[in-house]
Amino acid sequence: MLEMVIDSIRVSLMNYQRVVILKEKNADRYLPIWIGPNEADAIAVKLQGINVPRPLTHDLLRSAIGGLGASIKHVVVNNLEEDTFYAKIILTSGDNHDTEIDARPSDAIALAVRGDVPIYVEDNVLEKASIILDKDSGEAMLADGTTSGDKTVKKADLKRMSAFTDFINQLDLEDFGKQQKR
Repeated sequence: MLEMVIDSIRVSLMNYQRVVILKEKNADRYLPIWIGPNEADAIAVKLQGINVPRPLTHDLLRSAIGGLGASIKHVVVNNLEEDTFYAKIILTSGDNHDTEIDARPSDAIALAVRGDVPIYVEDNVLEKASIILDKDSGEAMLADGTTSGDKTVKKADLKRMSAFTDFINQLDLEDFGKQQKR
């Protein structure tokens, strides 16, 4: 399990879907996760420090968790099956008892930014769906070290990345890593 930070939230120019880009905290490995517009807005509002007059759904949930005597310990993106990511919110109570709650990654991330808690991703998820950028070409590198521009990319690797191929091909990768550090 590796700690990640939010690199950015992007909008696909082809279909206007949102994607949150997680970056490995101590490396140049990225994990794009498609999310809904409401969850993207909920994450962005908190990251940008915008105050809203009434609590959003994720603010309400965080308040309810605290009101019940628990706190958010961390969140983890723990699985990827058939292009669908899964996550868990780990709560801890006053007696140091941890409880795992099944969640969509977008909701877990929205809660993590509100609680200022770590975001983790399981190694097997990163192996399946992460992207490493080639420092020289700026192209996405696959697990075997080839880039998306190589003609030798294996069909199995492309199929494994099917949820992200269109998104990766349309990214302007020059601004990766230039996000303001927190």
